[in-house]
Amino acid sequence: MNPLFKQYGGSQGQNGGILQQFGQFMEQMKGKNPNDLINQLVSEGKVNEDQLNQVKTRAQQMQGIFKPFFGMK
Repeated sequence: MNPLFKQYGGSQGQNGGILQQFGQFMEQMKGKNPNDLINQLVSEGKVNEDQLNQVKTRAQQMQGIFKPFFGMK
């Protein structure tokens, strides 16, 4: 089996495939405002500013990777 296929959800490894996990995450986020959730995590002290900035940087990097797929049906 192709290792990339396996890594990105082609097989159900110990924790499930990445694509399956992403689908579950999307289902859990339906109807929720991500900014509200982030603000709540920060206010509860579960996430600090450094961690938030690291995630923002990573999200910007990933946005470039997925940009070609935006608008695809």
